[in-house]
Amino acid sequence: MSMFSSLWADVRSLFLPRICPVCGGELPPTREVVCSLCEATAPLTNLWLQPSNPMMERFWGLLPVQHASALFWYVEGSPWREAVHRFKYSGRWLTAYRFGRWYGALMRESGLYADVDVVVPVPLHWGRRMWRGYNQSEYIARGIARELGVEVDTRSVKRHRYNRSQTRQHPIQRWDNVEGIFRVRCTDALRGKHLLLVDDVFTTGATIISLGEAILQALPDCRLSVAVLATTRRSLHQQG
Repeated sequence: MSMFSSLWADVRSLFLPRICPVCGGELPPTREVVCSLCEATAPLTNLWLQPSNPMMERFWGLLPVQHASALFWYVEGSPWREAVHRFKYSGRWLTAYRFGRWYGALMRESGLYADVDVVVPVPLHWGRRMWRGYNQSEYIARGIARELGVEVDTRSVKRHRYNRSQTRQHPIQRWDNVEGIFRVRCTDALRGKHLLLVDDVFTTGATIISLGEAILQALPDCRLSVAVLATTRRSLHQQG
């Protein structure tokens, strides 16, 4: 995030009320992420409580992972879906961070992710990052890492090729689009560690699998887990 964006966010918070990123209502001082009603009705997956779950099954035969989960279900027309779109495309980076902290606290309480050493967000190509101004997955990752008490690594893996957006692509095109786009640059920082790979939305898993493959090719002694903010039930039951 640029210095100007950070300054604007600080000034804006002084004059405008805090709002719930889901329903748009005013967010009380005692609430950090969403309002009480939205939290009570949140479409949470609870997958972080399950050592074996449908998301784990989506990686079978594709990428060896220790654990995999998503925070909430992504539903067409849902205000939760719109909240993701706003922090992904409209500069609401703080919302991404707060969602990450919420998710990280739940993961910490589950105990399944207690041995994670480093959190690695899915990298953006520098061109897309410059256009957008930030990497939303990095802010989710920073929120999760804060709650898990571990470091975030944004330097060791890079997206070295600019690929088309995965949005609206056919599942087969998604796999072709992300093949070989990641490269591990600093192996010493990750060697032998349990890495938590973080992205915003899981659809086919093509991007995060491509990232995991690049890491394991360079560092076969690493262990991998996956955490995404949102997915759909359909994504976890589709084939291919």
